[in-house]
Amino acid sequence: MSEAMELADLYSAIEKSARVLGVPYAHDKVRAVLTAYEDAVPHSPIGFRMGTGQRYSKDVDWRFSVPAGGPSPYATAVEKGLIEETDHPISRLFSEVAERCRIAFFGVDFGAATGLKKLYLTFPPEDMEPLSALLDLPSIPTSVAENHGLFARHGMGGRQMPMFSIDYRHRTVNLYFTQLSPETRAPENIRSIHAAMGHPEPSERLLALAEDAFSFYATLSWDSPRVERTAFSVMAKEPADLPVPMEPGIATFLADMRSKSADDRFLYYVAQSAGGDEVYKVQSYYRFEPWLSPVLQVDGEDGQAG
Repeated sequence: MSEAMELADLYSAIEKSARVLGVPYAHDKVRAVLTAYEDAVPHSPIGFRMGTGQRYSKDVDWRFSVPAGGPSPYATAVEKGLIEETDHPISRLFSEVAERCRIAFFGVDFGAATGLKKLYLTFPPEDMEPLSALLDLPSIPTSVAENHGLFARHGMGGRQMPMFSIDYRHRTVNLYFTQLSPETRAPENIRSIHAAMGHPEPSERLLALAEDAFSFYATLSWDSPRVERTAFSVMAKEPADLPVPMEPGIATFLADMRSKSADDRFLYYVAQSAGGDEVYKVQSYYRFEPWLSPVLQVDGEDGQAG
């Protein structure tokens, strides 16, 4: 299939995802993102994610990777009008992290309804970063340093950060941690993390999911010292394996998308606690590339968390 036909199919899939989930489809915004990174999209894994709760019900997110070594994805976003450059430190942070750390590849996250949302910096799986490497960056939120000790005390203080993302719409950052030990994922440790953050007691469902998690991430901002949200990522091979019933429309869409991708083997289920509320996000792949497995810290043979 030619790249033009593949791109047309991708536009069709994005539009369909919006229609099935009942969210607006902003073709001009989607086209602006895909055109800005047109050299990367044809060769990239492409994922999509949908979620429950008011925060996630108005959009469906799509994402792709951008190779390191080329133009800065942030500079491209500013040049193409996808991000407005301001005096806020968020406008400088991407460049600071890229200059400080060794980068495996970048990532772009956009919504079918809203356009570009986040940029990711992904570190090599054999040389992941410790959170401490970012603490003295001039533009990093002070909340990151203020919570560094909390993460370290609860099993996330080593070289186990596979990526870092910046949300330009909400002016937040996400810290991702992998290689979680059984002790880190144990219910008593999860309860302790929530208590230390001032979050409500986690539900039994969240505790059960956390014990099977391969990844944890936390959302922080420049406006508050507290951790705004946390999430645990759990892997499943099929939608039926997920511990929470899935809406029929989402299940149908997932089955249709995955049937078109011969090398798509992964489905993600994410439980997130946000100020006491729990929301659930499902991520799968429209196109999967085998080289992504080590980055996700999964075993390429059986798709289980490593």
